Amino acid sequence: MKYLILKHYQGGPPPAVEHDSMDQWTPDEVDAHLRYMREFGARLQERGEFVDTQALTPEGTFVRYDGQGRPPVTDGPFAETKDLIAGWYIIDVDSWDRALEVAGELSAAPGPGGEPLHEWLEVRPFLADIPAAPK
Repeated sequence: MKYLILKHYQGGPPPAVEHDSMDQWTPDEVDAHLRYMREFGARLQERGEFVDTQALTPEGTFVRYDGQGRPPVTDGPFAETKDLIAGWYIIDVDSWDRALEVAGELSAAPGPGGEPLHEWLEVRPFLADIPAAPK
């Protein structure tokens, strides 16, 4: 079953550990965090659980259709939302419990002072992988 693990810049439950945003970290702290992320991806690949990962910038906008022949409507140059996605991992694992274990491992990525972030991550199954309801 495939699962999406979403990392958020902000939003979600209150943080378990308060820390500055990454733009306030030292270069060594950022390097340690990124190294952990690369090593985490390599461990997923070794276990055959890796599908994809991408990081996103905080810049973006919402777009919607506004009718035939009209330009799309946007909210401006930046998304006005309390919940900005920083990036994701797509994993292919045997169960929901395993998906939670993998997300827990990712939540331990180091932050300021090399301490685990304990960040909240959102885990969502792919719709195509949800078992059909019995008839």
